[in-house]
Amino acid sequence: MTVAADSATGAASLVQSVDWLAIAPPVIAASVALLVLVADLFTGERHKPLLGYGAVAGLVAALAMLIPLRDGDRSTFCLTGGSQACSYTADHFALVIQALVLGGALLTALLSIGDTRKLPAGEFWFLLLSSAAGAALLPAARDLATLVVALEVASLPAFALVGIKRGDRRSSEAALKFFLSSVVATAVMLLGVSFVYATTGTMHLTEIATRLDDVPGRFTTLAEAGVVLTLVGFAFKTAAAPFHFWVPDTYVGAPLPIAAYLSVVGKAVGFSGLVLVTVIGFPSYADVWGPALAVLAALTMTTGNLAALRQSATRARSAVRLLAWSSVGQAGYLLVPIAAAAYSDDTRIGSTVAYALMYAVVNLGAFAVAALVARTHPGNRLSDYRGLYATRPLAALALGFFLLCLAGLPPGIVGLFAKVTVFSAAVDAGLGWLAVVMAVNVVIALYYYLRWTAELFRAPEAQTPPGTAPPAHRHRVPAPLTLVIVLTAVAGITLSGAPQLILRFAAVSLF
Repeated sequence: MTVAADSATGAASLVQSVDWLAIAPPVIAASVALLVLVADLFTGERHKPLLGYGAVAGLVAALAMLIPLRDGDRSTFCLTGGSQACSYTADHFALVIQALVLGGALLTALLSIGDTRKLPAGEFWFLLLSSAAGAALLPAARDLATLVVALEVASLPAFALVGIKRGDRRSSEAALKFFLSSVVATAVMLLGVSFVYATTGTMHLTEIATRLDDVPGRFTTLAEAGVVLTLVGFAFKTAAAPFHFWVPDTYVGAPLPIAAYLSVVGKAVGFSGLVLVTVIGFPSYADVWGPALAVLAALTMTTGNLAALRQSATRARSAVRLLAWSSVGQAGYLLVPIAAAAYSDDTRIGSTVAYALMYAVVNLGAFAVAALVARTHPGNRLSDYRGLYATRPLAALALGFFLLCLAGLPPGIVGLFAKVTVFSAAVDAGLGWLAVVMAVNVVIALYYYLRWTAELFRAPEAQTPPGTAPPAHRHRVPAPLTLVIVLTAVAGITLSGAPQLILRFAAVSLF
Protein backbone atom coordinates (compact mmCIF):
# COMPACT_ATOMS: atom_id res chain seq x y z
CA MET A 1 0.00 0.00 0.00
CA THR A 2 1.24 3.50 -0.79
CA VAL A 3 0.57 6.93 0.64
CA ALA A 4 0.87 10.15 -1.36
CA ALA A 5 1.04 13.72 -0.05
CA ASP A 6 2.37 17.14 -1.05
CA SER A 7 5.63 18.27 0.48
CA ALA A 8 5.81 21.34 2.71
CA THR A 9 7.00 23.42 -0.27
CA GLY A 10 4.55 21.95 -2.73
CA ALA A 11 7.42 21.14 -5.10
CA ALA A 12 7.50 17.38 -4.74
CA SER A 13 5.26 14.42 -4.09
CA LEU A 14 5.92 11.89 -1.37
CA VAL A 15 5.14 8.34 -2.41
CA GLN A 16 6.08 5.61 0.01
CA SER A 17 5.17 2.20 1.32
CA VAL A 18 3.73 1.84 4.78
CA ASP A 19 5.54 -0.67 6.99
CA TRP A 20 2.52 -2.16 8.72
CA LEU A 21 4.63 -4.41 10.92
CA ALA A 22 6.51 -1.42 12.34
CA ILE A 23 3.31 0.40 13.30
CA ALA A 24 1.44 -2.74 14.39
CA PRO A 25 1.58 -2.24 18.23
CA PRO A 26 -0.25 1.12 18.37
CA VAL A 27 -2.53 0.17 15.46
CA ILE A 28 -3.65 -3.01 17.21
CA ALA A 29 -4.37 -1.14 20.44
CA ALA A 30 -6.41 1.48 18.56
CA SER A 31 -8.28 -1.14 16.52
CA VAL A 32 -9.23 -3.16 19.57
CA ALA A 33 -10.43 0.06 21.24
CA LEU A 34 -12.91 0.59 18.41
CA LEU A 35 -13.99 -3.07 18.44
CA VAL A 36 -14.65 -2.94 22.18
CA LEU A 37 -16.70 0.24 21.83
CA VAL A 38 -18.85 -1.29 19.06
CA ALA A 39 -19.19 -4.60 20.93
CA ASP A 40 -20.48 -2.71 23.95
CA LEU A 41 -23.57 -1.73 21.94
CA PHE A 42 -24.55 -5.37 21.52
CA THR A 43 -23.49 -6.71 24.91
CA GLY A 44 -25.90 -7.11 27.80
CA GLU A 45 -25.04 -6.18 31.36
CA ARG A 46 -24.42 -9.82 32.21
CA HIS A 47 -21.65 -10.13 29.64
CA LYS A 48 -19.97 -6.74 30.16
CA PRO A 49 -16.94 -8.37 31.88
CA LEU A 50 -16.11 -9.98 28.53
CA LEU A 51 -15.21 -6.54 27.21
CA GLY A 52 -12.44 -6.32 29.80
CA TYR A 53 -10.99 -9.65 28.76
CA GLY A 54 -11.19 -8.53 25.13
CA ALA A 55 -9.16 -5.43 26.03
CA VAL A 56 -6.61 -7.61 27.82
CA ALA A 57 -6.33 -9.85 24.75
CA GLY A 58 -5.79 -6.81 22.53
CA LEU A 59 -2.98 -5.50 24.71
CA VAL A 60 -1.36 -8.95 24.76
CA ALA A 61 -1.52 -9.02 20.96
CA ALA A 62 0.04 -5.54 20.74
CA LEU A 63 2.85 -6.65 23.04
CA ALA A 64 3.39 -9.80 20.97
CA MET A 65 3.92 -7.68 17.85
CA LEU A 66 7.03 -6.19 19.46
CA ILE A 67 8.82 -9.55 19.15
CA PRO A 68 9.37 -9.46 15.36
CA LEU A 69 10.56 -5.86 15.73
CA ARG A 70 13.28 -6.67 18.26
CA ASP A 71 16.09 -5.88 15.79
CA GLY A 72 15.07 -2.23 16.07
CA ASP A 73 15.84 -1.12 12.52
CA ARG A 74 12.47 -0.32 10.91
CA SER A 75 11.21 3.09 9.83
CA THR A 76 8.23 4.29 7.85
CA PHE A 77 6.57 7.53 6.68
CA CYS A 78 9.98 8.79 5.51
CA LEU A 79 10.76 11.78 3.31
CA THR A 80 11.88 11.09 -0.23
CA GLY A 81 14.34 13.03 -2.33
CA GLY A 82 17.58 12.15 -0.55
CA SER A 83 16.59 12.93 3.03
CA GLN A 84 16.64 10.13 5.59
CA ALA A 85 14.15 11.83 7.92
CA CYS A 86 11.25 9.62 9.00
CA SER A 87 8.13 10.26 11.06
CA TYR A 88 8.02 6.80 12.67
CA THR A 89 11.03 4.74 13.74
CA ALA A 90 10.84 1.46 15.63
CA ASP A 91 14.37 1.54 17.09
CA HIS A 92 15.51 -0.03 20.36
CA PHE A 93 14.48 2.98 22.41
CA ALA A 94 10.97 2.98 20.95
CA LEU A 95 10.54 -0.76 21.45
CA VAL A 96 11.60 -0.68 25.11
CA ILE A 97 9.25 2.20 25.91
CA GLN A 98 6.43 0.57 23.94
CA ALA A 99 6.92 -2.61 25.95
CA LEU A 100 6.77 -0.52 29.13
CA VAL A 101 3.59 1.38 28.25
CA LEU A 102 1.73 -1.58 26.78
CA GLY A 103 2.78 -3.77 29.71
CA GLY A 104 1.66 -1.05 32.13
CA ALA A 105 -1.67 -0.75 30.30
CA LEU A 106 -2.08 -4.54 30.44
CA LEU A 107 -1.56 -4.64 34.20
CA THR A 108 -3.92 -1.67 34.56
CA ALA A 109 -6.54 -3.58 32.57
CA LEU A 110 -6.16 -6.60 34.85
CA LEU A 111 -6.53 -4.34 37.89
CA SER A 112 -9.66 -2.81 36.37
CA ILE A 113 -11.51 -6.01 35.54
CA GLY A 114 -12.76 -6.40 39.11
CA ASP A 115 -12.98 -2.67 39.78
CA THR A 116 -15.27 -1.37 37.03
CA ARG A 117 -18.62 -2.78 38.12
CA LYS A 118 -20.08 0.71 38.67
CA LEU A 119 -18.38 2.29 35.64
CA PRO A 120 -19.58 2.37 32.00
CA ALA A 121 -17.66 -0.65 30.74
CA GLY A 122 -17.56 0.09 27.01
CA GLU A 123 -16.40 3.68 27.46
CA PHE A 124 -13.84 2.70 30.10
CA TRP A 125 -12.11 0.08 27.97
CA PHE A 126 -12.28 2.23 24.84
CA LEU A 127 -10.63 5.15 26.63
CA LEU A 128 -7.95 2.98 28.24
CA LEU A 129 -7.00 1.32 24.94
CA SER A 130 -7.05 4.64 23.07
CA SER A 131 -4.72 6.21 25.60
CA ALA A 132 -2.43 3.18 25.41
CA ALA A 133 -2.35 3.48 21.60
CA GLY A 134 -1.22 7.10 21.84
CA ALA A 135 1.36 6.21 24.49
CA ALA A 136 2.74 3.45 22.24
CA LEU A 137 2.92 5.80 19.26
CA LEU A 138 4.85 8.57 20.99
CA PRO A 139 8.27 6.89 21.58
CA ALA A 140 8.44 5.96 17.89
CA ALA A 141 7.52 9.46 16.66
CA ARG A 142 10.35 11.34 15.02
CA ASP A 143 8.74 14.64 14.08
CA LEU A 144 7.16 17.31 16.26
CA ALA A 145 3.70 17.02 14.68
CA THR A 146 3.49 13.29 15.39
CA LEU A 147 4.83 13.85 18.90
CA VAL A 148 2.12 16.40 19.68
CA VAL A 149 -0.63 14.23 18.20
CA ALA A 150 0.58 11.16 20.10
CA LEU A 151 0.81 13.14 23.33
CA GLU A 152 -2.77 14.37 22.97
CA VAL A 153 -4.10 10.93 21.97
CA ALA A 154 -2.53 9.56 25.16
CA SER A 155 -3.78 12.46 27.30
CA LEU A 156 -7.34 13.22 26.19
CA PRO A 157 -8.76 9.78 27.07
CA ALA A 158 -6.92 10.00 30.40
CA PHE A 159 -8.92 13.12 31.32
CA ALA A 160 -12.15 11.20 30.80
CA LEU A 161 -10.85 8.17 32.70
CA VAL A 162 -10.05 10.30 35.74
CA GLY A 163 -13.59 11.69 35.83
CA ILE A 164 -15.43 8.54 34.75
CA LYS A 165 -16.92 7.90 38.20
CA ARG A 166 -20.32 9.44 37.63
CA GLY A 167 -21.76 11.35 40.56
CA ASP A 168 -18.41 11.50 42.36
CA ARG A 169 -17.59 15.13 43.03
CA ARG A 170 -13.97 14.41 43.90
CA SER A 171 -13.47 12.55 40.62
CA SER A 172 -15.02 15.39 38.60
CA GLU A 173 -12.86 18.01 40.31
CA ALA A 174 -9.74 15.93 39.70
CA ALA A 175 -10.57 15.54 36.01
CA LEU A 176 -11.22 19.27 35.63
CA LYS A 177 -7.94 20.22 37.30
CA PHE A 178 -6.06 17.67 35.20
CA PHE A 179 -7.71 18.90 32.00
CA LEU A 180 -7.24 22.64 32.54
CA SER A 181 -3.60 22.39 33.57
CA SER A 182 -2.84 20.05 30.68
CA VAL A 183 -4.50 22.36 28.16
CA VAL A 184 -2.36 25.27 29.33
CA ALA A 185 0.80 23.14 29.12
CA THR A 186 -0.13 21.95 25.63
CA ALA A 187 -0.79 25.51 24.45
CA VAL A 188 2.65 26.58 25.69
CA MET A 189 4.26 23.57 24.01
CA LEU A 190 2.53 24.32 20.68
CA LEU A 191 3.84 27.87 20.86
CA GLY A 192 7.34 26.45 21.31
CA VAL A 193 6.86 24.05 18.39
CA SER A 194 5.77 26.96 16.19
CA PHE A 195 8.93 28.89 17.17
CA VAL A 196 11.12 25.90 16.32
CA TYR A 197 9.37 25.46 12.98
CA ALA A 198 9.71 29.16 12.18
CA THR A 199 13.43 28.92 12.90
CA THR A 200 14.21 25.69 11.04
CA GLY A 201 11.43 25.26 8.46
CA THR A 202 11.00 21.57 9.29
CA MET A 203 9.22 19.34 11.81
CA HIS A 204 11.45 16.24 11.63
CA LEU A 205 13.75 15.91 14.63
CA THR A 206 16.86 14.89 12.70
CA GLU A 207 16.39 17.77 10.28
CA ILE A 208 15.79 20.18 13.15
CA ALA A 209 19.05 19.07 14.80
CA THR A 210 20.96 19.80 11.60
CA ARG A 211 19.42 23.22 10.99
CA LEU A 212 19.71 24.39 14.59
CA ASP A 213 23.48 24.04 14.22
CA ASP A 214 23.46 27.06 11.91
CA VAL A 215 20.71 29.40 13.06
CA PRO A 216 21.07 33.03 11.89
CA GLY A 217 21.92 35.39 14.72
CA ARG A 218 18.62 37.25 14.52
CA PHE A 219 16.73 33.98 15.17
CA THR A 220 18.82 32.77 18.12
CA THR A 221 16.46 34.09 20.79
CA LEU A 222 13.45 32.68 18.95
CA ALA A 223 15.10 29.27 18.72
CA GLU A 224 16.05 29.26 22.39
CA ALA A 225 12.50 30.22 23.40
CA GLY A 226 11.12 27.47 21.17
CA VAL A 227 13.37 24.86 22.75
CA VAL A 228 12.35 25.81 26.30
CA LEU A 229 8.63 26.10 25.59
CA THR A 230 8.55 22.78 23.73
CA LEU A 231 9.83 21.06 26.86
CA VAL A 232 6.95 22.38 28.96
CA GLY A 233 4.30 19.96 27.68
CA PHE A 234 6.48 16.93 28.34
CA ALA A 235 7.56 18.29 31.72
CA PHE A 236 3.88 18.48 32.65
CA LYS A 237 3.32 14.82 31.75
CA THR A 238 6.29 13.78 33.86
CA ALA A 239 4.87 15.73 36.84
CA ALA A 240 8.06 17.76 37.10
CA ALA A 241 7.85 20.66 39.56
CA PRO A 242 6.41 23.27 39.19
CA PHE A 243 4.09 21.43 36.78
CA HIS A 244 3.20 18.80 39.38
CA PHE A 245 0.30 20.45 41.21
CA TRP A 246 -2.35 18.33 39.45
CA VAL A 247 -0.91 15.02 40.65
CA PRO A 248 -2.18 14.50 44.26
CA ASP A 249 -5.82 15.41 43.65
CA THR A 250 -5.90 13.58 40.33
CA TYR A 251 -4.54 10.34 41.77
CA VAL A 252 -6.92 10.44 44.74
CA GLY A 253 -9.98 11.33 42.66
CA ALA A 254 -9.37 8.88 39.83
CA PRO A 255 -10.28 5.17 39.97
CA LEU A 256 -7.32 3.44 41.60
CA PRO A 257 -6.25 1.50 38.46
CA ILE A 258 -6.20 4.78 36.51
CA ALA A 259 -4.04 6.40 39.18
CA ALA A 260 -1.63 3.48 38.72
CA TYR A 261 -1.79 3.95 34.94
CA LEU A 262 -0.99 7.66 35.15
CA SER A 263 1.89 7.06 37.55
CA VAL A 264 3.61 4.68 35.15
CA VAL A 265 2.38 5.08 31.57
CA GLY A 266 1.85 8.83 31.87
CA LYS A 267 5.42 9.28 33.08
CA ALA A 268 6.79 7.01 30.35
CA VAL A 269 5.06 9.20 27.75
CA GLY A 270 6.51 12.39 29.22
CA PHE A 271 10.04 11.07 29.62
CA SER A 272 10.21 9.51 26.18
CA GLY A 273 9.05 12.82 24.68
CA LEU A 274 11.70 14.72 26.64
CA VAL A 275 14.40 12.31 25.50
CA LEU A 276 13.41 12.57 21.85
CA VAL A 277 13.23 16.35 21.62
CA THR A 278 16.40 16.98 23.64
CA VAL A 279 18.79 14.24 22.53
CA ILE A 280 17.64 13.91 18.90
CA GLY A 281 16.06 17.28 18.10
CA PHE A 282 17.91 19.88 20.18
CA PRO A 283 21.46 18.61 20.87
CA SER A 284 23.00 21.90 19.71
CA TYR A 285 21.01 23.74 22.39
CA ALA A 286 22.14 21.52 25.24
CA ASP A 287 23.42 24.63 27.02
CA VAL A 288 19.77 25.77 27.22
CA TRP A 289 17.84 22.63 28.14
CA GLY A 290 20.61 20.97 30.17
CA PRO A 291 20.67 23.47 33.07
CA ALA A 292 16.87 23.81 32.90
CA LEU A 293 16.34 20.06 33.31
CA ALA A 294 18.98 19.84 36.05
CA VAL A 295 17.16 22.51 38.07
CA LEU A 296 13.82 20.82 37.36
CA ALA A 297 15.23 17.49 38.56
CA ALA A 298 16.46 18.96 41.85
CA LEU A 299 13.24 20.90 42.43
CA THR A 300 11.02 17.95 41.54
CA MET A 301 12.67 15.35 43.77
CA THR A 302 12.86 17.78 46.69
CA THR A 303 9.23 18.92 46.38
CA GLY A 304 7.91 15.38 46.01
CA ASN A 305 9.87 13.88 48.89
CA LEU A 306 9.19 16.71 51.34
CA ALA A 307 5.46 16.56 50.57
CA ALA A 308 5.46 12.75 50.96
CA LEU A 309 7.33 13.15 54.25
CA ARG A 310 4.61 15.49 55.51
CA GLN A 311 1.94 13.10 54.19
CA SER A 312 3.36 10.21 56.24
CA ALA A 313 3.38 12.26 59.45
CA THR A 314 -0.14 11.11 60.33
CA ARG A 315 -1.67 7.70 59.82
CA ALA A 316 -5.01 9.28 58.88
CA ARG A 317 -3.57 10.55 55.58
CA SER A 318 -4.34 8.87 52.26
CA ALA A 319 -1.98 6.12 51.11
CA VAL A 320 -2.76 6.97 47.47
CA ARG A 321 -1.83 10.60 48.07
CA LEU A 322 1.46 9.42 49.56
CA LEU A 323 2.10 7.32 46.45
CA ALA A 324 1.27 10.39 44.35
CA TRP A 325 3.88 12.53 46.08
CA SER A 326 6.31 9.62 45.93
CA SER A 327 5.82 9.47 42.16
CA VAL A 328 6.70 13.17 41.94
CA GLY A 329 9.93 12.50 43.85
CA GLN A 330 10.74 9.54 41.62
CA ALA A 331 10.20 11.76 38.56
CA GLY A 332 13.06 13.93 39.78
CA TYR A 333 15.42 10.95 39.73
CA LEU A 334 14.28 10.07 36.21
CA LEU A 335 15.13 13.56 34.99
CA VAL A 336 18.75 13.37 36.17
CA PRO A 337 20.23 11.28 33.30
CA ILE A 338 18.41 13.40 30.70
CA ALA A 339 19.93 16.55 32.20
CA ALA A 340 23.32 14.81 32.35
CA ALA A 341 23.12 14.10 28.61
CA ALA A 342 23.67 17.81 27.99
CA TYR A 343 27.06 17.72 29.70
CA SER A 344 28.51 14.49 28.34
CA ASP A 345 29.11 12.90 24.95
CA ASP A 346 27.94 9.63 26.52
CA THR A 347 24.21 10.41 26.70
CA ARG A 348 23.45 7.86 29.45
CA ILE A 349 19.78 7.97 28.47
CA GLY A 350 19.74 4.25 29.16
CA SER A 351 19.94 5.08 32.88
CA THR A 352 16.54 6.76 32.67
CA VAL A 353 15.12 3.79 30.75
CA ALA A 354 16.49 1.31 33.30
CA TYR A 355 15.13 3.32 36.21
CA ALA A 356 11.75 3.72 34.49
CA LEU A 357 11.46 -0.05 34.00
CA MET A 358 12.22 -0.72 37.66
CA TYR A 359 9.82 2.00 38.79
CA ALA A 360 7.02 0.71 36.56
CA VAL A 361 7.17 -2.80 38.00
CA VAL A 362 7.30 -1.91 41.69
CA ASN A 363 4.94 1.07 41.54
CA LEU A 364 2.26 -0.93 39.75
CA GLY A 365 2.73 -3.60 42.39
CA ALA A 366 2.28 -1.06 45.19
CA PHE A 367 -0.92 0.24 43.59
CA ALA A 368 -2.17 -3.33 43.19
CA VAL A 369 -1.82 -3.95 46.93
CA ALA A 370 -3.49 -0.57 47.56
CA ALA A 371 -6.39 -1.75 45.38
CA LEU A 372 -6.61 -4.89 47.51
CA VAL A 373 -6.77 -2.88 50.74
CA ALA A 374 -9.33 -0.50 49.21
CA ARG A 375 -11.78 -3.36 48.80
CA THR A 376 -12.29 -3.44 52.57
CA HIS A 377 -11.14 0.09 53.49
CA PRO A 378 -12.42 2.50 50.81
CA GLY A 379 -10.71 5.44 52.53
CA ASN A 380 -7.33 3.80 51.90
CA ARG A 381 -5.67 5.63 54.80
CA LEU A 382 -2.21 4.76 56.01
CA SER A 383 -3.77 3.51 59.26
CA ASP A 384 -5.69 0.91 57.23
CA TYR A 385 -2.38 -0.85 56.52
CA ARG A 386 -1.57 -1.42 60.18
CA GLY A 387 -1.34 -5.13 60.84
CA LEU A 388 -1.86 -6.10 57.20
CA TYR A 389 0.61 -8.93 57.75
CA ALA A 390 -1.77 -10.50 60.30
CA THR A 391 -4.66 -10.69 57.82
CA ARG A 392 -2.92 -10.93 54.43
CA PRO A 393 0.72 -11.89 55.00
CA LEU A 394 1.64 -12.38 51.34
CA ALA A 395 0.18 -9.02 50.32
CA ALA A 396 2.01 -7.32 53.21
CA LEU A 397 5.30 -8.95 52.22
CA ALA A 398 4.78 -7.92 48.60
CA LEU A 399 4.01 -4.30 49.51
CA GLY A 400 6.97 -4.18 51.90
CA PHE A 401 9.21 -5.44 49.11
CA PHE A 402 7.86 -2.85 46.65
CA LEU A 403 8.41 -0.02 49.13
CA LEU A 404 11.97 -1.15 49.81
CA CYS A 405 12.63 -1.22 46.06
CA LEU A 406 11.39 2.36 45.77
CA ALA A 407 13.58 3.30 48.73
CA GLY A 408 16.61 1.52 47.24
CA LEU A 409 17.18 -0.82 50.19
CA PRO A 410 17.85 -4.59 50.25
CA PRO A 411 16.21 -6.91 49.45
CA GLY A 412 15.04 -4.47 46.78
CA ILE A 413 18.40 -4.73 45.04
CA VAL A 414 17.07 -3.57 41.67
CA GLY A 415 15.94 -0.28 43.23
CA LEU A 416 19.36 0.24 44.79
CA PHE A 417 21.25 -0.47 41.57
CA ALA A 418 18.87 1.71 39.52
CA LYS A 419 19.52 4.64 41.85
CA VAL A 420 23.27 4.03 41.59
CA THR A 421 23.12 4.23 37.78
CA VAL A 422 21.23 7.52 37.95
CA PHE A 423 23.63 8.86 40.59
CA SER A 424 26.67 7.87 38.52
CA ALA A 425 25.18 9.58 35.44
CA ALA A 426 25.12 12.86 37.35
CA VAL A 427 28.66 12.41 38.70
CA ASP A 428 30.12 11.42 35.32
CA ALA A 429 28.55 14.50 33.73
CA GLY A 430 30.15 16.79 36.32
CA LEU A 431 26.85 17.58 38.05
CA GLY A 432 28.20 17.04 41.55
CA TRP A 433 25.68 19.41 43.12
CA LEU A 434 22.79 17.48 41.58
CA ALA A 435 24.23 14.20 42.88
CA VAL A 436 24.36 15.70 46.39
CA VAL A 437 20.73 16.86 46.11
CA MET A 438 19.74 13.37 44.99
CA ALA A 439 21.61 11.73 47.88
CA VAL A 440 19.85 13.99 50.40
CA ASN A 441 16.47 13.20 48.86
CA VAL A 442 17.13 9.46 48.95
CA VAL A 443 17.71 9.77 52.70
CA ILE A 444 14.50 11.77 53.13
CA ALA A 445 12.53 9.17 51.19
CA LEU A 446 13.86 6.39 53.42
CA TYR A 447 11.86 7.76 56.33
CA TYR A 448 8.38 7.58 54.81
CA TYR A 449 8.99 4.34 52.91
CA LEU A 450 10.28 2.61 56.05
CA ARG A 451 7.51 4.10 58.20
CA TRP A 452 4.87 2.67 55.89
CA THR A 453 6.69 -0.68 55.75
CA ALA A 454 6.84 -0.86 59.55
CA GLU A 455 3.09 -0.18 59.73
CA LEU A 456 2.42 -3.39 57.83
CA PHE A 457 3.94 -5.53 60.57
CA ARG A 458 2.62 -3.75 63.66
CA ALA A 459 0.01 -5.39 65.84
CA PRO A 460 -3.52 -4.76 64.49
CA GLU A 461 -5.88 -2.39 66.21
CA ALA A 462 -7.64 -4.02 69.15
CA GLN A 463 -11.06 -2.86 68.01
CA THR A 464 -12.57 -2.28 64.61
CA PRO A 465 -13.66 1.36 64.22
CA PRO A 466 -17.37 1.93 63.54
CA GLY A 467 -18.27 1.75 59.86
CA THR A 468 -15.11 -0.17 58.92
CA ALA A 469 -15.52 -3.30 56.84
CA PRO A 470 -14.77 -6.73 58.35
CA PRO A 471 -11.25 -8.15 58.18
CA ALA A 472 -9.86 -8.56 54.68
CA HIS A 473 -9.51 -12.34 54.83
CA ARG A 474 -13.28 -12.74 54.75
CA HIS A 475 -13.49 -11.25 51.28
CA ARG A 476 -12.70 -13.00 48.05
CA VAL A 477 -10.02 -11.30 45.98
CA PRO A 478 -10.58 -11.20 42.19
CA ALA A 479 -8.19 -13.45 40.31
CA PRO A 480 -6.94 -10.64 37.99
CA LEU A 481 -5.96 -8.52 41.03
CA THR A 482 -4.12 -11.44 42.56
CA LEU A 483 -2.40 -12.05 39.22
CA VAL A 484 -1.11 -8.45 39.06
CA ILE A 485 0.35 -8.67 42.57
CA VAL A 486 1.98 -12.00 41.77
CA LEU A 487 3.37 -10.86 38.41
CA THR A 488 4.85 -7.63 39.77
CA ALA A 489 6.28 -9.38 42.83
CA VAL A 490 7.87 -12.11 40.71
CA ALA A 491 9.25 -9.52 38.28
CA GLY A 492 10.66 -7.43 41.15
CA ILE A 493 12.29 -10.45 42.80
CA THR A 494 13.71 -11.63 39.46
CA LEU A 495 15.16 -8.21 38.70
CA SER A 496 16.65 -8.00 42.20
CA GLY A 497 18.30 -11.36 41.64
CA ALA A 498 19.47 -10.47 38.13
CA PRO A 499 19.43 -6.64 37.90
CA GLN A 500 21.53 -6.79 34.75
CA LEU A 501 18.31 -7.63 32.86
CA ILE A 502 17.39 -3.94 32.92
CA LEU A 503 20.62 -2.25 34.02
CA ARG A 504 22.23 -3.27 30.73
CA PHE A 505 20.17 -0.50 29.14
CA ALA A 506 22.23 1.99 31.16
CA ALA A 507 25.41 0.86 29.45
CA VAL A 508 24.31 0.81 25.81
CA SER A 509 23.18 3.40 23.29
CA LEU A 510 19.49 3.07 22.48
CA PHE A 511 19.61 5.29 19.39
